[in-house]
Amino acid sequence: MEKRKRFFLEERDIPRRWYNIVADMQNKPMPALNPATRKPVTLDELSHIFSVEASRQELNTEDRWIDIPEEVRDQYRLYRSTPLVRAYGLEKALDTPAHIYFKNESVSPVGSHKLNSALAQAYYCKKEGLTNITTETGAGQWGTALAYAANVFGLELAVYMVKVSYEQKPYRRSLMQVYGAQVIASPSMSTKAGRKILTETPNHQGSLGTAISEAVELATTVPGCKYTLGSVLNHVTLHQTVIGLEAERQMEMAGEYPDVVIGCFGGGSNFGGISYPFLRHNFQDGRRTRFIAAEPSACPKLTKGRFMYDYGDEACYTPLLPMYSLGHTFVPAGIHAGGLRYHGAGTIASSLLKDGIIEAVDIDQLESFRAGVMFARAEGIVPAPESAHAIAATVREALKAKEEGVGRTILFNLSGHGLVDMSAYDRYLAGDM
Repeated sequence: MEKRKRFFLEERDIPRRWYNIVADMQNKPMPALNPATRKPVTLDELSHIFSVEASRQELNTEDRWIDIPEEVRDQYRLYRSTPLVRAYGLEKALDTPAHIYFKNESVSPVGSHKLNSALAQAYYCKKEGLTNITTETGAGQWGTALAYAANVFGLELAVYMVKVSYEQKPYRRSLMQVYGAQVIASPSMSTKAGRKILTETPNHQGSLGTAISEAVELATTVPGCKYTLGSVLNHVTLHQTVIGLEAERQMEMAGEYPDVVIGCFGGGSNFGGISYPFLRHNFQDGRRTRFIAAEPSACPKLTKGRFMYDYGDEACYTPLLPMYSLGHTFVPAGIHAGGLRYHGAGTIASSLLKDGIIEAVDIDQLESFRAGVMFARAEGIVPAPESAHAIAATVREALKAKEEGVGRTILFNLSGHGLVDMSAYDRYLAGDM
């Protein structure tokens, strides 16, 4: 086996700006709508829910580059740049002519890419003078990241965690509590939305849609409090482009350029984070890189959903978003990739898919875990169940290259490790999945 190659950037080369792909899109995403007026949502309306600066970024369709605050960049320096790694072990296991690279976001203090946006959103809330923030979380990675960031910037945090994940992943809950967050299983009796859901469906196992409803309700009824989101919206994806911007430079160091870029897909932030900086070269330079979003077959909004205006939550508190959706009341099966169990796709990714610019595949749970175990044995890293979907899509592409007898450079985002998800691997290894 060839010597493992890892590519790092110098601290001075950590990106100073995020990339806003909307500015370069010929067909920009349709606007989010105020459900009462059916008119495009305004900055004032959006900032009743989110911080003013996050709302401003959400609505920004003109500025290609947005400065990263130095206070946020100071925190990035603790773990960025993350390594780009040539996956020689996986290539050998697949006997493929493809060159496989992965961007390892699992090395952040919380073990996932989610910290890239959590630090930014917590900073903007603190700068605005807020004292409290709320959020939802599926698998617990976003909740963990925001709990860490809230502690860094001195904010109180309440996290509504999808009930099935709250029960499946007790150590995710513990991590959030270690960082100082209050964690509530959703749906709960602590909000009007939660009480209504439990009254109608007493054994409801929760969804990201229910958890978002509860978190938004709390944020809009408690003074000095705003809501923060871990995926889906444009400003979250914007913050994640630090991943792809670093990967661009690192691929140059490796002397290669990706033919295919892959990310797992729940709401779209880690997929967009790795993909959109490279996609701009398709727009500007005529590159022909393919971009593949790998979603779970249990929640296939991109491959089997419908493009429509839909709410981002079950109780209909959010603006109406133009997206591929399975419907805001959809409750997916309790798969272990809880971070991908969301009914809708972000508006940018939805627009790009509608225009045929990106692709989507759905992966079932067993295929994803097979790929996750193969990757762990070949590369030594146990991936998060969410990230294993990207690995499974990478395996498909690498085997296709083998069948076709062609070289191909594949880049995927390892969005997080699975060391707090070992109960899921226990069930897979025991054949109980």
